[in-house]
Amino acid sequence: MSVSPVDFASLLCSRLCHDLLSPVGALNNGLELLGDENEPEMRARVFQLLSESARASANKLKFFRLAFGAAGGFGEQVDSREAKTAIEGLLADNKRTTFNWWVEADTLPKTALKVMLNLALIASEALVRGGTLDVGGEENGGQLEIVVKIEGPRIILDPELRTTLVNGEGDGGVTPRAAAAYLVHTLAGQAGGAVQISEPADNVMIFGAVFNAG
Repeated sequence: MSVSPVDFASLLCSRLCHDLLSPVGALNNGLELLGDENEPEMRARVFQLLSESARASANKLKFFRLAFGAAGGFGEQVDSREAKTAIEGLLADNKRTTFNWWVEADTLPKTALKVMLNLALIASEALVRGGTLDVGGEENGGQLEIVVKIEGPRIILDPELRTTLVNGEGDGGVTPRAAAAYLVHTLAGQAGGAVQISEPADNVMIFGAVFNAG
């Protein structure tokens, strides 16, 4: 059974709210501390924490706007630098992960961009102890090929996410946690393609999506 558009929108909203809860909550806590704190050094530290939380919130919103929303305007092509900047922002506070961008095209179709961003999101979360995240994509013979490679000392991909990426909705339906995976599967399928994931080997895992460019 496919997920209805309304239910899927709810799943994406739940995922977004879950990811924003921590930095926004930190902002709220920081403001409460600021109201009770008079010591200059502690107030400076609170201001620093507020700044970090605000930056993290803004980065996540920019990423989700591009990965889930209608960012990029009404055209079919989007500046690929927007995707690069969005991923860099998502990983800005993750000092244990190194990001490499291997996309040469100046623009990307919206479908390719959303697949790329959501695969990068899922892959980065699988690097539980940090490592390297490589993102690449190109058009080859009328096919769009998206590849996300991760390498690190410990890689854990939730079985629910793997099933959803490859097969779509599982026996238990789609949860907010798997919303990004379901979006990738749906977009690739609608474009006549599919998603493949390698098994972790030598601390490396590869996510790939191939679909029609038109």
